[in-house]
Amino acid sequence: MTPPTHATAPTRFVEADGIRFAYRRFGADVGTPLVLLQHFRGGMDNWDPMVTDGLAAGRPVILFDNAGVAASTGETPETIEAMGDGAAAFIRGLGLGVVDLLGFSIGGCAAQALVLRHGELVRRLVLVGTIPRGGELQDRHPDVSTVAGHPEPTMDDFLFLFFEPSENSQQAGRAFWDRRHQRTIDVDPPSSVQTAVAQRAALTEWAQPRGERFADLRTISQPTLVVNGNHDIMLPTINSYILSQHIPKAELVIYPDSGHGSLFQYPTLFVHHVSRFLDADPTFS
Repeated sequence: MTPPTHATAPTRFVEADGIRFAYRRFGADVGTPLVLLQHFRGGMDNWDPMVTDGLAAGRPVILFDNAGVAASTGETPETIEAMGDGAAAFIRGLGLGVVDLLGFSIGGCAAQALVLRHGELVRRLVLVGTIPRGGELQDRHPDVSTVAGHPEPTMDDFLFLFFEPSENSQQAGRAFWDRRHQRTIDVDPPSSVQTAVAQRAALTEWAQPRGERFADLRTISQPTLVVNGNHDIMLPTINSYILSQHIPKAELVIYPDSGHGSLFQYPTLFVHHVSRFLDADPTFS
């Protein structure tokens, strides 16, 4: 029997804290499960199969929709901390003791909140194209909010938001767009307007510092890999440097000629870097 992949893994559901979470699990049968937290309004089908299947070659991979997103029930909360709590409830609902966590964009914010509030659940942390609480947004492109708010994001929207204007980056973006539509059965429904409004509110609140700026990052004890493109117009790349400077056990990878979607522009290299990091000897962490 052919093992399930990104395109064929069935959507399953688990009840936790009053939410019916939609999820898909595929990949290796052994190893620490890797749970992925997705970007603004994104569901399980917004991941790149080259990334998810590549990572699944060496470990179980779990995609899921947080509360209110796409196929999961409930309402999307209006704070990042509540999103982190929702992800923690999902992990516990599956009966998982410890996981590795990969958060992209707003998913990276929720991953930080989760590890700060439920650190016992997380072995290693990967933060991609994301921002710490109270991070830097001055260099955000002025058109980001408008384009990201389009009711039905198009390929051109993704090419602008996630990729650089260069020919190579745009070509990589079009290839990603084709890959992310490989799944044609049992697909996620679009996320609701409520999700978009709540996630915007959560990001706005997350942009405000609490107490000493970035002090909470110094309390993250898990080995952490921070990844971004060298020109992220959505959540400026400087935030990846800030994360790597303040998280005690952080490594930083910056990809050239790329932006917010660097993991989708360099999927093979990204899988290599993440796999190397997750498989590293804990003696040297």
